[in-house]
Amino acid sequence: MHSTPKNLQIIFEDNHLIVINKRSGDIVQGDKTGDLPLSEIVKLYLKDKYNKPGDAYLGVVHRLDRPTSGVVIFSKTSKALSRLNKAFANRDTKKTYWAVVKNKPKQKSSRLIHYLKRNPKQNKSYAHIKPVPESKEAILSYQLIKSLDNYHLLEVALETGRHHQIRSQLSAIGSPIKGDLKYGFDRSNKDGSIHLHARKLTITHPVRKEQITFEAAAPDDVIWNNCMS
Repeated sequence: MHSTPKNLQIIFEDNHLIVINKRSGDIVQGDKTGDLPLSEIVKLYLKDKYNKPGDAYLGVVHRLDRPTSGVVIFSKTSKALSRLNKAFANRDTKKTYWAVVKNKPKQKSSRLIHYLKRNPKQNKSYAHIKPVPESKEAILSYQLIKSLDNYHLLEVALETGRHHQIRSQLSAIGSPIKGDLKYGFDRSNKDGSIHLHARKLTITHPVRKEQITFEAAAPDDVIWNNCMS
């Protein structure tokens, strides 16, 4: 009997893919912090589950920011990895996020176009209305789903995948994400998370070729729970 590690929420698994609901605070891939990344935790799970003598193969297809939660896909074969990499590069995927913000946007729904310029030293992206040198076009659409007393839940559909795109663009319209100090929210969340959640991801299965949508439950906290009720 093989147990799933406590902190691993598996949404889907077959011979080609494993899809995880990432907790806030987990890093997808190793970085300079030296913290154990999600990719290694999943590898250990696969090695144990399938009694692999050596290392289990796992391909990192895409990433989520450390304080963000939600759907992350890993590939279990190199063939699946190259096909998924191509799909993500060609934007043949559909990504839907949920964001909790304090300031209600002026419009209930809108398509935002900015030009993001990344500052690697600060690990931050700045949103500009017009192109500036070395900026990249960033496009998303949002709609207001629910309003609580102090917070508002937005559903965000990404058209491009830029560094800190949702965080930067929502901040640029005066609606920074709850807990996101880096992008203008007034205080951090106790656990270091931000209220940004990768809710849904639709891909074409790399082998079966059918469209498949993965959905991740929101984290269990008071604000998210109120948004869901």
